[in-house]
This record gives sequence, structure tokens and C-alpha cells, in this order.
Amino acid sequence: MTHLDGNVLAGPLSELGDLDVTTLVGTCSGCHDASVMAAAMVYPDAPGLVVRCHVCGDVLLVIVQSTAGTEIFVRGVTGLPLFA
Repeated sequence: MTHLDGNVLAGPLSELGDLDVTTLVGTCSGCHDASVMAAAMVYPDAPGLVVRCHVCGDVLLVIVQSTAGTEIFVRGVTGLPLFA
């Protein structure tokens, strides 16, 4: 399964305002790596975008877009100022 880098998150998360989400630092709750979201691995082939830690592969976020809007499921990322 191929993945993209976290820079692809800029588009789907643009609804959150003028914030560049790719430059925010989040901490993986699995391995405790603190990195910018641009470093994450994004798998677009699931029903939505699955965002995984680039170090350990744990799921950080799941982003699902539908006609009702964008839903963000914060699963394994802490310290991300956007969701604090």
C-alpha cells in the first residue's frame, strides 16, 4: 500500500481556517515522536485519509469527507494545538 506525505493534509483541513496544519507539531501517543504533520504518512485508499506516524506507523488521525462536511477522528496524536 503506497502512502503520501503529510503535506496532502493542507487541502482537506483547509476548512479549519488560515492555519497551515502541515507545520503543526503533534506527538504520537504510541512512540512519543514529536514531528510536524507534514512528516506523517497519509494513506488515501481507505474510506477517507488515514494519517499514520512516520516512525512507528500508529494511526494519528482519520479524516473523512462527505456531503455533510469533514469529520476528523483524533486517535493517536497528542499535543497538536489544533485539537487542544
